[in-house]
Amino acid sequence: MRAGRDCPLDYRLPREAFAGAPLFDCDTLYVLGGLYGNRQALAAAQRLLAAEPAARAVFNGDAHWFDRDPAIFQAVEQGLAGHLALRGNVETELGRGADSGAGCGCAYPMSVDDAVVARSNAIQAELNETVRGLPGMAACLAERPVSALVSVGGRRVAISHGDERSLAGWGCSRESLSAPARRQQLDAWFAASGVQVLATSHTCAAVALDLANGALINNGAAGLPNFADGRYGLLSRIATRPHPHALYRCERDGLFIEALALDYAHDAFVADFDRQWPAGSPAALSYRARLLGVGLEPPAAALLGGFTLNSHSGCAPETHIG
Repeated sequence: MRAGRDCPLDYRLPREAFAGAPLFDCDTLYVLGGLYGNRQALAAAQRLLAAEPAARAVFNGDAHWFDRDPAIFQAVEQGLAGHLALRGNVETELGRGADSGAGCGCAYPMSVDDAVVARSNAIQAELNETVRGLPGMAACLAERPVSALVSVGGRRVAISHGDERSLAGWGCSRESLSAPARRQQLDAWFAASGVQVLATSHTCAAVALDLANGALINNGAAGLPNFADGRYGLLSRIATRPHPHALYRCERDGLFIEALALDYAHDAFVADFDRQWPAGSPAALSYRARLLGVGLEPPAAALLGGFTLNSHSGCAPETHIG
């Protein structure tokens, strides 16, 4: 197995992953993948949820990544308490009792440079050391589910860290969904499964696509800047009422599938990051430029069809919907 490139067999989602009864029903759902150990983004998410007290939240894997400091790691875990937290590849590898050979478990496609893959494996190794120093933590992470089926306004919503087939699948990346054959495959899955919305993450780049039988929304990263117009994370909101500050959305039979800015204390996050990952460290080499917005595209780059930008969005995700 090539560490960071290949998936272990247990990354495959079972055929029945999105069958049966939903875990719960709600009118507003937030899905936050790729928090990456950003405690400031977690605090912003908590404020956002407080503004919509009836909303439910699912943390969609990779809640940890930059939090090699045990105190920050534990603070993130405490913030997840009371919410449904899924396993991403990061938590899956942290929860193993032995090295699986998968490295970070990212299953990077060949378009990603080998140096990036090696640095991700090194970040995972550092995080493994953090977890080894926290008794019981690995077992706690290993117990988390890899997927969830919930209901929003009576519609079936599937949640997976990667895609509809794998915990770390790249089938919901911009590159994959730009191919007509992949779009047809995903649309056929929507029709066969009865799922109306699939909410994913993993690829670190936001994607939104409305197809004939269902809508895909990938929030990119809750704990990193996503677009060139600001230093904010991104989350997915699926609800029976639209949010006035959504960045973009589509509507399917009265269900609104949206992306919201997660406007966290960016300078404090960068200070946390620099303290844990100084210049020359694998995380600094791979991510610090992104923290500063280097190379990011506008929100429109995420829209592959069927979603529209909200001209009244702004960056005020904590506004209460009365």
